[in-house]
Amino acid sequence: MKPAVVVVGSYVQDLTWRCAELPRAGETVVGKFAAGPGGKGSNQAVAAARAGVPTAFIGALGRDEFAGVARAFYRAEGIAARFVTKPPHATGTAAILVDAAGQNQIIVALGANAALAPRDVPVSSIHGARVVVCQHETNLAVNAHVFRLARRAGATTVLNPAPMRADFDPRILALTDVLLPNESEFDALVRQLDLAPRKNFRAATLAARSPAVLHGVCRRLGVPTVIVTLGARGCFVSQRDGFTALGAHRVKVVDTTGAGDAFAGGFSAGLVKFAGDHLAAARFANAVAALSATKFGTAPSMPTARAIAKFLRTL
Repeated sequence: MKPAVVVVGSYVQDLTWRCAELPRAGETVVGKFAAGPGGKGSNQAVAAARAGVPTAFIGALGRDEFAGVARAFYRAEGIAARFVTKPPHATGTAAILVDAAGQNQIIVALGANAALAPRDVPVSSIHGARVVVCQHETNLAVNAHVFRLARRAGATTVLNPAPMRADFDPRILALTDVLLPNESEFDALVRQLDLAPRKNFRAATLAARSPAVLHGVCRRLGVPTVIVTLGARGCFVSQRDGFTALGAHRVKVVDTTGAGDAFAGGFSAGLVKFAGDHLAAARFANAVAALSATKFGTAPSMPTARAIAKFLRTL
C-alpha cells in the first residue's frame, strides 16, 4: 500500500535529562537520564502513523550505534522508512532538559541530517502520497526539491519551519500549502521577511493581539493556510476565507517535548482522515498534541489511534 503521508526530515537520537528545575548558567543539578528515538521529521512520521494513516519516513543516518537504534525502532513500529547512510557524519543527536513542569530546553546536533541531499529523495518515494511534510532539521535544499515533487504529484505540502533558521529561503512558501509555525517561529519568520505591522510585534505579545491583526499578518505570508500553534492556548488557523481560534485541551502535562511534532503529524494524518478539511484536521491535531504531553519522551509519547479516539469521546 502506498503511504498517504510522506515525511522527509530528521532522525535524532534523544538524550534526555529530567530534573526538578532547569539549571541556571554555571549551575549543576541532579536529574534522571533516558534515551530514545526523536527528531522532528521522525516524530511527525510516528505521530501520523500511530494516528492510523499509512505513513513513510525519509531521512539520513550515520554509521554508528544510534543508526541501528533508528532502524530497529522503525521495524518495531511497522513504519516504512528510507534511511540514507552518510558515513562521514554521525547520526543526529539532541540534548534535552525537562523540568518538573514539563518545560524543556533542547540542543540539536544535526549530523547526518544536514547531509541529506535532493538526490536522496527520488520521485518514486513521493508518488501516490496525499500529504508531504518537511521541517528545518535537514538540508533546506531538500525541502524545495521535495515540495516540487509533491506539487507535481498533486499532494498537499505541509511545512513546519522548526527550528527557524537564518538561511531560510522564502521562495519555498510559494510551494507550501500549509505552514505550521509555533509562536517563536512565526515571530522569527515575520521579522525575517519584514512583515510585522509594528516594531513591538513579538511572539510574547501574540496573545494580546486581536485575531484580525494576527490573521492579517498570516495572509501576508502568501500561504493558503497558516496555523500558528500556541501551546496551552491551542492554535490559530488562518485561511483565505477567514480565521478560527481553537482552544487547547486540558490535560495533566508531564513533558511538552515533541508536542509540536505531535500536532504536525496529527494534522497531516487528519488531512487524510477528514478528506482535506483543514479545520477538522487542526482539531484532531490539538487532541494528538495534548495526549503527547501526558507522557515522557518524543516519539514514544505519540498516541495511538485508539487512544486518540477514546480521548475525543470524552470531549
